[in-house]
Amino acid sequence: MQYLYDESGRRYLDAFAGIVTVSCGHCHPDILDAITEQSKLLQHATTIYLHHAIADYAEALASKMPGNLKVVYFVNSGTEANELAMLMARLYSSNLGMIALRNAYHGGSCNTIGLTALNTWKYPIPQGEIHHVLNPNPYRGVFGSDARCYAEDVQDHIDHGTSGKVAGFIAETIQGVGGAVELAPGYLKLVYDMVHKAGGVCIADEVQTGFGRTGSHYWGFETQGVIPDIVTMAKGIGNGLPLGAVVTTPEIASVLAQKIQFNTFGGNPVCSAGGLAVLRVLDKEKRQKHCAEVGSHMIQRLNDLQKKHDIIGDVRGRGLMVGIELVTDRKEKTPAKAETGVLFEKLRELSVLVGKGGLHGNVFRIKPPMCFTKDDADFLVDALDYAISKL
Repeated sequence: MQYLYDESGRRYLDAFAGIVTVSCGHCHPDILDAITEQSKLLQHATTIYLHHAIADYAEALASKMPGNLKVVYFVNSGTEANELAMLMARLYSSNLGMIALRNAYHGGSCNTIGLTALNTWKYPIPQGEIHHVLNPNPYRGVFGSDARCYAEDVQDHIDHGTSGKVAGFIAETIQGVGGAVELAPGYLKLVYDMVHKAGGVCIADEVQTGFGRTGSHYWGFETQGVIPDIVTMAKGIGNGLPLGAVVTTPEIASVLAQKIQFNTFGGNPVCSAGGLAVLRVLDKEKRQKHCAEVGSHMIQRLNDLQKKHDIIGDVRGRGLMVGIELVTDRKEKTPAKAETGVLFEKLRELSVLVGKGGLHGNVFRIKPPMCFTKDDADFLVDALDYAISKL
């Protein structure tokens, strides 16, 4: 579930969930049973043949989506999902230019590496008609939490950096790799209007924020009060299975009917059965409500810890998607890169596994399996308190 064991049998508290992938818990019995039973019947069938597992799963997933987001394409990863979403946006709009946020991560393939905006993940290859706008980061952003000022930068890019028409806009609601950065409140609503007026579609990258992890809502984009045209998801969708999905409207999906749309492993029966089991577990165990309760408890404790230790510059996030940004100078917000590395290893020695993020690697990413308890949260905060005090 939320624990991992090394080769000597030592137990570790997993607060990173295989990079925000193990949503229900490692080796969750209900999901293992679904995978095992399907494996005994049929392990592989491509989408050339209709198998009930893919249809059952697509129907269940679509029922979780708002508006007219009813057409589901299955792929193997978040990178593949974002690739397909970008293809759809360009075909549907008949435009090339994509807009993404600085500090974003959307994958590492030739196309999605262009959308990604962190130099630590990018190679010097052509980005291909992609514009990166100011990141609406309430902690480090030039306009603080003023969504309108950040949105005006998007309009400025459309006016000066494009023909006036764009293919689409893509954003995570809480930036994952970038360090659990939640966007300024109200930002997406303003930007979605601008993008639609410029002929583009709006893509929500829910690879890390989906399936109730934020606690307050099932999907991250709901925290901004918007309904995207395309939603991409992966990681927690399969609890560790190689599974991703793109959900869109019938109107946008129709552009892919011009050619053959095919993915050898997308919608694989075993992955579909596992994915459906994930949805059922999240509902049955009320994981969204659980994330809200445990997350608010942990964030409160971390806020108290921030008052005690000056190295904690910012505590942010919601539910079980939390970031702790470490700085050597609170006023200047100087990244505590070396100190974060030392604390990262100290926490491991204390049997706590966390993630690191942000451009400078100075943000602890706390995104555990969604079965993480208040006792686990207390253990994590106490371990962090002890590690910092020994720094």
